[in-house]
Amino acid sequence: MNLKSKRVLVTGAGGFIGSHLVERLLKEGARVRALTHYNSRRDYGHLRGLASPALEIVMGDVRDPGSVDQAVQGCEAVFHLAALIAIPYSYQAPTSFIETNVKGTLHVLEACRRHRVKRMVHTSTSETYGTAQYTPMDERHPLQAQSPYAASKAAADLLADSYWRSYGVPVVTIRPFNTFGPRQSLRAVIPSIIAQALHGNGRLRLGRLDPIRDFNFVKDTAEAFILATRSDDAIGQVLNVGSGRGWKVGEVVDRVYALCRKKAPRAVRDPRRMRPDKSEVFELVCDARRARQVLGWRPRVSFDDGLRQSLDFYRQHLKPSGAADFVL
Repeated sequence: MNLKSKRVLVTGAGGFIGSHLVERLLKEGARVRALTHYNSRRDYGHLRGLASPALEIVMGDVRDPGSVDQAVQGCEAVFHLAALIAIPYSYQAPTSFIETNVKGTLHVLEACRRHRVKRMVHTSTSETYGTAQYTPMDERHPLQAQSPYAASKAAADLLADSYWRSYGVPVVTIRPFNTFGPRQSLRAVIPSIIAQALHGNGRLRLGRLDPIRDFNFVKDTAEAFILATRSDDAIGQVLNVGSGRGWKVGEVVDRVYALCRKKAPRAVRDPRRMRPDKSEVFELVCDARRARQVLGWRPRVSFDDGLRQSLDFYRQHLKPSGAADFVL
């Protein structure tokens, strides 16, 4: 599908990956309807300051089927990114994750079926795999949800597959491994390390340092979403998106501090960043061969270049005062 001049919907458009995808779609020449979560402040999240005659920002909630139906109407492609993603919060309020991530996805699928959209790109997560049983992890790897968040996303993935098999809804599921880059929440591990490296008080507060993650730069992740609309062979498939290289959290610390020309302090375990023992995911490393074959996708930005771009962003946007609060 050529997206130029096409009306497309992005749910979760004000979020980290969603806002980068909106920018990429506008460059593609698409007419973007950006659905952001309603709030009384009319806060558009990361879409603030992004102005274009081809951008229509609407406020709603994927938990409301009427809101979703209205947003999907008239769109030829739908990119579904709206989700609750904070794993620690999922331990405290699991029902809200089911309402948003499962029922919200059901509402998007139903609207896409009703309005006969030509392509729906659904967002998964590598967390659905749980700790690696083998590496690199391809799409045949068993799903093992080790948190309520992961369970909600696995359920949403299965719903998306069922709508392709049952109703012929042309769904592509993109399963990103750990995406990072500018505008990411400071709850995430790389922005947390960067914030403490730039404005910390000499103590480094983190969770475990031994888990291994496959980090992919956000612009590369957004590119995979675009490519998913161009390949008919992608319909009905799950496609892993990642670099194929695993990094221990401790290695990321050393990398960030080296780029800051600082010596990394000894890390102190923050209980707020610790998962329950059986819920910790110890290794995620991506096998993206299917995405290369079906989409022609491959990562373009190296890990170090992505860290540099992230550092440049946070240097401009983080204030020294209150830096300790940024890592919560």
